[in-house]
Amino acid sequence: MNLAFARRVSGHGRDVIVSAVRDRVARMRHGFIFTGTDPELAVELAPLAEASGWNAFFVWEGIWATDPWATLAAVAMVTERIRLGTMLTPVPRRRAWELAGQTMTVDRLSKGRVILSAGLGVPQDFEERFWIFEDDPGRKVRAQLLDEGLELMQHLWQGHPFEYEGDHYRAKRTDTMLPPAIVQQPRIPTWVVGVWPRMTSMRRVARYDGWIPNYAPPGAAGIDPIEQQRTYTPEIAAEAIAWILGERERAGLADRPFDITQEGTTSGTDAEADAAVVRPWAEAGVTWWLEADWNVPAERVAAYSRERVKAGPPRVG
Repeated sequence: MNLAFARRVSGHGRDVIVSAVRDRVARMRHGFIFTGTDPELAVELAPLAEASGWNAFFVWEGIWATDPWATLAAVAMVTERIRLGTMLTPVPRRRAWELAGQTMTVDRLSKGRVILSAGLGVPQDFEERFWIFEDDPGRKVRAQLLDEGLELMQHLWQGHPFEYEGDHYRAKRTDTMLPPAIVQQPRIPTWVVGVWPRMTSMRRVARYDGWIPNYAPPGAAGIDPIEQQRTYTPEIAAEAIAWILGERERAGLADRPFDITQEGTTSGTDAEADAAVVRPWAEAGVTWWLEADWNVPAERVAAYSRERVKAGPPRVG
């Protein structure tokens, strides 16, 4: 449902649709993804992002890389309102109990501002660099590890005694040295990567708190980021969003908040052009625009990030 559709409807129905679409656009929030590796620069940028009108600040999580959660712990101490997270965490590559402790720590330091963005991680046949210490067990196993890891963290975040038995993870009950619970309840908001229209992947998304979209065009053998960028449109997003909302209603989750993300690049210098990029996604139902430019050379990341953050997010309404 967007303004183009609304124009084909007449009378009161059109007014209702236009009002709903405009409400969507007005409620869109904006996050900045820091694509660099310098933790000091990240700690410098986050307060600037907060002062410049951004709603969230994200860092990326790699293998043998700057520790994102240590960085975000430092960021938490120099910010007050902006939400903090990774974009994104390859949960199958992490020990769930360690990730739970890191995210809990930052959630408490930030007084409840953490978002966990969760995915399967990059496959070895796409990027060997992320598999220099181990071999990729395959998408099926990584999907199982993701499901169990997220499930286990729901218990770990509460800091209560529990037992867990899965195919890959187990936890024996303990009543001693229990960590503090997270601030946000019932859990840290968890955004999950899902591939539209692959239903197993999308049903996982619908159980949690947000969708980080991947798209597999009809007939595609795999997920090609370049092809996805070319073929994934606001119209396809709207179709997927309608399915997610219906699935959540069927599961009794319709009354709980749910976010839809879209990553992209705007100039920060041409407000009208930037709004034209973002508006179709907002009208389709996207709730978070995530600003990122992964093509900026390493030597220019600092200057680019300072300039783009200070310019503020792309405003649509």
